[in-house]
Amino acid sequence: MHTTHPTGIAVAALGAVLLAGLTACSGTAAAESATSSLTPAPASTTGHDHTHSESGRVVVTFQHGIAVLDPHTLETVAEIPTEEFTRVNSFGDGRTIAVTTSAGFRFLDTVDGVLADPLVPATAAGHVVVHDGKTVLFDDGSGTTTVFDTAAFAPGYDSLPASARYTAPAAHHGVSIVLSDGTLLTTVGDESGRSGAVALTAEGDRWVQTALNDQCPGIHGEGTAQQETVVFGCENGALLYSDGEFDKLAAPDVYGRMGNAFVSDTSPIVVGDYKSDPDAEGYLLDAVTLIDTATHDLRVVDLPANVRYTFRDVARGPGDLAYILSTDGQIHVLDPVSGEILRSYPVVAPWEGPAQWQDPHPAITVDGEIAYVTEPATRAVHAVNLTTGEKIATTTLDHAPNELAVAAG
Repeated sequence: MHTTHPTGIAVAALGAVLLAGLTACSGTAAAESATSSLTPAPASTTGHDHTHSESGRVVVTFQHGIAVLDPHTLETVAEIPTEEFTRVNSFGDGRTIAVTTSAGFRFLDTVDGVLADPLVPATAAGHVVVHDGKTVLFDDGSGTTTVFDTAAFAPGYDSLPASARYTAPAAHHGVSIVLSDGTLLTTVGDESGRSGAVALTAEGDRWVQTALNDQCPGIHGEGTAQQETVVFGCENGALLYSDGEFDKLAAPDVYGRMGNAFVSDTSPIVVGDYKSDPDAEGYLLDAVTLIDTATHDLRVVDLPANVRYTFRDVARGPGDLAYILSTDGQIHVLDPVSGEILRSYPVVAPWEGPAQWQDPHPAITVDGEIAYVTEPATRAVHAVNLTTGEKIATTTLDHAPNELAVAAG
């Protein structure tokens, strides 16, 4: 499954951006000479009291809009008009959702139900990563990483909070993460492709390279497992980073693509999606990658014949288990240690894979013991207790839900 998504803009427009004659990365020297200044934006000077904020609200996108739902009743508490297609990601503070639009990253206050004015301009707004008190935005169109404190919007949304920025030598569809020691991990690529990742440390107004691995073709997605081991997906396996070093893990197939990592910071096991046929049509997958970050072991597990999923259909939850929302309409509970399906919960009607990745199709996200599941065919959103399989709430929207996020904190 190809999931290198051009978030919120047309594919042709993104292609034009990436072919605009940007300088290609040429290894260590290029990384050290990249734009590396820490560029603070003006800090917010006014705000409002968040003492009574409600956290954990559920956000779903639909064509030309976003709905904010109460996490307990799934009642719609706000609807916000947007452009035709947007993407949503938790900012990590329990209140804010980062919204990727054609103009850049905007910020949704889920308590007041308002899409705030501050904008981080981006030619092609992409991945949003939350880790250890930092929220990191990546602009595919410029290769720019913007780093915020996750609590940056605590004073309010009147102005853009202070941030730090790093600009890669060349634009590409990438992702970045900041570790607890301040190390910036970011992907390496240019208009011709993506090859790996680099570790950087800020020294004054410069970024100094401390590690590099260029053996991860098509690098995509990231996740952080126990002991702050970071994993990236490759077209031929996975790339790990821990204790200051990269380690490339090979897939069992010549083409063995992991594009998305589903992790728990209390488990050493990473669950990844997996595709072994580069020419396969559609977006449905029938196997998962299991990576033990303690032993640096990678294996691929074929799923039962009735279990098929897309990049929106896997999440980690209670017991560090993996929860797969399958085309048979069930959530299948997978033990990431054994690779076995432990039990299954019926949730939605059987469904078919999307013709295009942007098309509405069932999605799952988890907050604590509760899974939120979309069912576009019936315009429904469900809340499911993952420890019992009980469907505890259902709502029917006025529009078919598409993307899904929780304002987790």
